[in-house]
Amino acid sequence: MSPWVFGTRELGRRPGAMKSSTRTIPAPAEPERLGLETIWVPAGSPVELEVRLESVSEGIYVSGTAHAALEGECARCLDPLTDGITVDLAELFAFPDSVTDETTDADELPRVGDEQVDVEQIVRDALVLELPLSPLCRPDCPGLCVECGEKWADLAPDHGHETLDPRWAALRERLPAD
Repeated sequence: MSPWVFGTRELGRRPGAMKSSTRTIPAPAEPERLGLETIWVPAGSPVELEVRLESVSEGIYVSGTAHAALEGECARCLDPLTDGITVDLAELFAFPDSVTDETTDADELPRVGDEQVDVEQIVRDALVLELPLSPLCRPDCPGLCVECGEKWADLAPDHGHETLDPRWAALRERLPAD
């Protein structure tokens, strides 16, 4: 059985019955890396789950948190970076043959299957939705010089590149050098 799967047999269909669980699960490996191109949860790194499963009239309500380490690269200077992320989880898993099951499409809401709920997809969705689209090594990262590609943090304060209007380029050849 997958470590992402939680049994619900002891909860049954008794609204109000609940149980809590804490697990540390290794993050999925390639090709389904958990994240974006610039920042991700490293494959095999621990994802810490603290969840509460509660039986409600229409299914099992799963709530809690997931915490994971992050690796990536700064969107401005391309330096490697590490960070952590904690996300809240909240999802209803519909019971088979419930009104919710009958009135929602299969891809709209997860389902309780064989008295079990698989939280991998809700954890994956919550983590990916909270990742920064442009992660930064620090908030004031100056990035790279657009002309030479060097890091602004490593360049002299007077760093610059002379840009000559192409219309004047022919005239420059005729003038003496300074």
